[in-house]
Amino acid sequence: MSEDSALFDKGMPIRRAVLGAEYVDASMANADEFMMSFQRATTAWAWGWAWGDPTLDRRTRSMLNLAMLTAAGKTAEIKLHVKGALNNGLSVAEIKAVLLHATAYCGIPAGLDAFKAAHEVLVKEGALPAKAAGQ
Repeated sequence: MSEDSALFDKGMPIRRAVLGAEYVDASMANADEFMMSFQRATTAWAWGWAWGDPTLDRRTRSMLNLAMLTAAGKTAEIKLHVKGALNNGLSVAEIKAVLLHATAYCGIPAGLDAFKAAHEVLVKEGALPAKAAGQ
């Protein structure tokens, strides 16, 4: 077995646990031959190699991801990883603290985008109450 195949096999259960089996399974099922190359690479490298390293726990990795994705301005990925952070046991207060910390270093526009993305997911997941219309 090649190293990439071993990392893929190691990464898939981690990826499914963090991001949710439904999301990962749909990503794999919807990938054509072209996109499957990316699916295999991200599963092996990000999930098998990086997330599969036992040095940092998953909570810490979720915090790092939220901060780095804020810095990079990747709001779609922030949404995905806010759900992952919840799956990894982070509280709403911890997610907010990470985003505030990232805002201090990355700037208000990046922080605002991250907060909006996170808020959308936190409301959708029931971690925050939805604001009633007209408030």
